[in-house]
Amino acid sequence: MKKVAVILSGSGVFDGAEIHESVLTLLALERAGVKYSCFAPDINQLHVVNHLTGEVDESDTRNVLVEAARIARGDIQNVAELNADEFDALMLPGGFGAAKNLCTFAVHGKDSEVNEDVLAACKAFADAGKPAAYACIAPAIIPAVYPQGVKLTIGTDASTAEALNAMGASHVDSSVDGVVYDETYKVFSTPAYMLAANITEAAASIDNIVSKLVAAID
Repeated sequence: MKKVAVILSGSGVFDGAEIHESVLTLLALERAGVKYSCFAPDINQLHVVNHLTGEVDESDTRNVLVEAARIARGDIQNVAELNADEFDALMLPGGFGAAKNLCTFAVHGKDSEVNEDVLAACKAFADAGKPAAYACIAPAIIPAVYPQGVKLTIGTDASTAEALNAMGASHVDSSVDGVVYDETYKVFSTPAYMLAANITEAAASIDNIVSKLVAAID
């Protein structure tokens, strides 16, 4: 059975993993007959956002791994323990946590740095020539993983695309359910909620990228 590692970034669109994208990813993988395992870094979130008001709660701190365990129903491991040799492919759903906890893109833009354990895991798949997929804002991690000129998409946001190009990527505009594939590096990306207006559009995006990811597994 094919196996895919899924890296989550917390729980909640504004400070962690986008819950719809994450659940849709796990559902699409299971429907494709793929076994998945979830991982997340054992670090504190950049901050905690009250998802009812949209305001940062300065009095609260939360752990990315503990919060991501909510989505994984407790079946999750520290990303530092992710062994690429045990999997056929990698998938990263979006949510602001991808740009706040997995890397610093939300704060530092083109000068973003990726969490060292996340970077090591992603590079292990890249170095092994195994396919990987990044959704929503998670493609902000791609320029740190792959060589200059790697093709990716976050949709059509000009300022975000400009920052990614400045990081060494080659951004390609895409529709909400489009998937950009860099054949050289076997990396897929799709806009999902960077463009999706509702869960149906997000599902189309996630279904497409998961389908292409699974098909790319040797």
